[in-house]
Amino acid sequence: QVQLVESGGGLVQAGGSLRLSCVASGRTFSTGRTFSTYDMYWFRQAPGKQREFVATINTSGSTSYADSVKGRFTMSRDIAKNTMYLQMNSLKPEDTAVYYCAVSSLWGQGTQVTVSS
Repeated sequence: QVQLVESGGGLVQAGGSLRLSCVASGRTFSTGRTFSTYDMYWFRQAPGKQREFVATINTSGSTSYADSVKGRFTMSRDIAKNTMYLQMNSLKPEDTAVYYCAVSSLWGQGTQVTVSS
């Protein structure tokens, strides 16, 4: 069974940058499809708030972002490494949250991002 494992979170000052990674362990999902045939997502959940969409990349490599992160975050993927990334620049305190990657019905365990003012 494929598992998703995030890394790269941490504590950063406002205006700083972080790059999150999400690695899929195993190439083939239980459906028989491979990592590259799925759209991929990043979500985040701040304390006391609902989980919200951050970014997605489709099978063609096109990306889409939440308005709150547009122009500051960039999502990418490396199919050969079964890995997706979220480059986060110009971070703001309101970006503080646990960040999750998702593919199909699978979710990672989350990685904490804390932005200090």
